Amino acid sequence: MKNISIFDSTLRDGAQGENISFSADDKLKILQRLDSFGVTFVEAGNPGSNPKDLDFFKRAKALTLKNTKLVAFGSTRRKTLTCEEDENLNALLTAETKYVSIFGKSWKLHSDIILGATPEENFAMIGDTVAYLVSKGKKVIFDAEHFFDGCKDDPDFALSALKAAEKAGASAVVLCDTNGGCFPDEVEEITKKAVETVHIPVGIHCHNDIGCAVACSIAAVKAGAAHVQGTFIGIGERCGNANLSVIIPNLQLKLGYDCVPEKSLEDLTPTAFYIAEIANTKLPGSAPYVGRSAFGHKGGMHVDGVAKDPKTFEHISPESVGNERSFLLSEVSGRSTVLSKLISFDKSLDKNSPETKRIMEKLKKLENAGFQFEAAGASFELMVLKELKRFKPFFNIEHFHVVSSQNYNTFGLEKANAMVKVKVGDKYEITADEGDGPVNAIDRAIRKALEVFYPQLKRTHLIDYKVRVIAKGDSTAAVTRVLIESTDGEKIWTTVGASKDVIDASLIALLDAINYYLYHKVGKAEKNQ
Repeated sequence: MKNISIFDSTLRDGAQGENISFSADDKLKILQRLDSFGVTFVEAGNPGSNPKDLDFFKRAKALTLKNTKLVAFGSTRRKTLTCEEDENLNALLTAETKYVSIFGKSWKLHSDIILGATPEENFAMIGDTVAYLVSKGKKVIFDAEHFFDGCKDDPDFALSALKAAEKAGASAVVLCDTNGGCFPDEVEEITKKAVETVHIPVGIHCHNDIGCAVACSIAAVKAGAAHVQGTFIGIGERCGNANLSVIIPNLQLKLGYDCVPEKSLEDLTPTAFYIAEIANTKLPGSAPYVGRSAFGHKGGMHVDGVAKDPKTFEHISPESVGNERSFLLSEVSGRSTVLSKLISFDKSLDKNSPETKRIMEKLKKLENAGFQFEAAGASFELMVLKELKRFKPFFNIEHFHVVSSQNYNTFGLEKANAMVKVKVGDKYEITADEGDGPVNAIDRAIRKALEVFYPQLKRTHLIDYKVRVIAKGDSTAAVTRVLIESTDGEKIWTTVGASKDVIDASLIALLDAINYYLYHKVGKAEKNQ
């Protein structure tokens, strides 16, 4: 099995994505998670570019990393300066990382226009920088910026940039599709030329501007690349970087390459959710391998096939990447779908079981009342557990009161205050909080009260809130459906509520969200004791 070095640039290239900003604490958390997952390299920024990165590298020195080599990032020396005179270059030494990633020009267009350098000057900048860092005890990874565009324009120039880095002592050269506009067949052909040209490991770094970053990365590996760069969930400038949460399982599970420790793949989905949570970005449900819908089945024929043998409609086992199978309830699914979900709770159930018939009737009544469970698997699970007498609520809302107000002379969100009284066992807690609107206020008040009994709830929060009017009528008769997405930083679950009153519908969904989390984090733990 051939080893592939995985080089994660979430903390540097990923941070260049729109609306992405990492604090030094964020970076430290992600670094440790990537180390635990088994990523070979983590590129974390330039210590000379801003105080935040300098602070990060200082604090990272105290960490004991088991699998990951931390990498500082910078550029070749300036044309008019020696390496000793270049402050940005020497700032890399303050990071005290064994590995340094340096980018330089491999497209003559950039050398001519941006640097104003002759080919000889450009290659000297590359060679001098690599040699200088090697003399300081560093292992240098040379990123050949715009390599594929450069190679299509002037192959000799692009390949000479690689040779200059190799001659100066680089440990690896990386071919960058910086503009993200290449197709896989182009990448494969050009990578073969690079592999034949140099005698050190060749890597690949792709951007996703035409949606081919993953395919191009795999094409490069097939052509001989032994080092793959990307960001764990594909975030990055413009359309993002090559998505490592797709590349790693593709290479390891499909093509037989060794990228990370075998057991790490079972942590692929939780790691992706963890990083998305810190990045404050939503992981698409349709994301390959790690998305909530990656192993979701809706059509009756698909559901029936998976129930008989998962291989009929699943390319891998969801558990192998830390995900889980889901059966989506809708008007096209029917009893076979419901039964497939029920079997996950009790394998003794069949379509003629009294429990199955009772749950089907309950489901019909709830759907008639405005509930819809296709996207709200957590609420469906709680409903089934209640019908099977396997769920006991962790708390009761004894009373709540919400007051909201809006100043129409100013712009801003509606402010609200909520008071709630909860009962857990034979104990009560009364608390209040305020929020941006009545739903936010009641959510905050309930969580504040329950955290007295269940401090684990501090890890959870609401990440999406959707309201839909589903029955037309007069203003007091319209039925409102509310969908709420919640997370604990590693998993996302969705609950639903329906009522003629939007606050009541929201409260139903909120209570389901909390009970679902407590069932899996507290209830199951108590059963295992």
